[in-house]
Amino acid sequence: MDHKSEVQEFLRTRRARITPEQANLIGGGNRRVPGLRREEVALLAGLSVDYYAQMERGDLGGVSDEVLEALSRALQLDEAETSHLFDLARAAHPRPVRRKRPAPNRVRPSLQRFLDAITDAPAWVRDEHMDFVAANRLGRALNAPLFANPRRPVNNARFVFLNEPDAREFYTDWETGADDIVATLRSYAGKHPHDKQLTDLIGELVTRSEPFRIRWAAHNVRFHRAGIKRLRHPVVGDLELTYEGLDLPADPGWHLFTFTAAPGSASEERLKLLGSWAATIETEAAPQPAENTEPNRTKEPS
Repeated sequence: MDHKSEVQEFLRTRRARITPEQANLIGGGNRRVPGLRREEVALLAGLSVDYYAQMERGDLGGVSDEVLEALSRALQLDEAETSHLFDLARAAHPRPVRRKRPAPNRVRPSLQRFLDAITDAPAWVRDEHMDFVAANRLGRALNAPLFANPRRPVNNARFVFLNEPDAREFYTDWETGADDIVATLRSYAGKHPHDKQLTDLIGELVTRSEPFRIRWAAHNVRFHRAGIKRLRHPVVGDLELTYEGLDLPADPGWHLFTFTAAPGSASEERLKLLGSWAATIETEAAPQPAENTEPNRTKEPS
């Protein structure tokens, strides 16, 4: 990904979505493009027009935190967007690329035990490439359509965009979920511009999926921390679940997600049914003890 283009498009798309009325400016006259003019953003941020124009051309080198804060207020950026702007600015500084702390390459036994101890709620861990790295039994059962694909590791972004018919059947709010995935990947790409695996994934999805390509061009960013997920599971039917996302500081780049249903709801009953189904499947799949095939020899009296 070209860094200057990333900066240009991010600032341009943020500027285009704000009307003069939203910025408490007098609209005035016909506008050739939607949103604010560059000079209006510069006025709101307390910058010269030339300086802001330089920034929107993709040059964030040497821009101070104070200027970035002023610009984020002028463009009415939310927390995720402000963080993304700072990530873009950090990537523009001509300093040696800091070696990233390596991502964990195996699941710690204590982490797997922790997941397995959560018996009434689906729980899993994914990385910033959208790969599943660990799950409890109910987490695997809930995501059965994803695990049905033999390709490993299981990757939610590939499932959503490269297995679209199955994904639309599973995720009943497919459009919203697709928006969230792309916006989350955009946020990760801003934080880790030199992550080749992430860049390769994005390149694959841009090349092979028109819906991904359209969303990627919007330059939206989002934090994936909490929300509601609606699913149509092939075994138990429709589910409406609330999820919480937590970072795992001991495993950089890994995020834990747990899903719960409202008490007394139909989804709670279906989640219990899913747990029973998962336990049955696991029992049936477990290796059975070998039968004793030795003949029963009776000891003859001496």
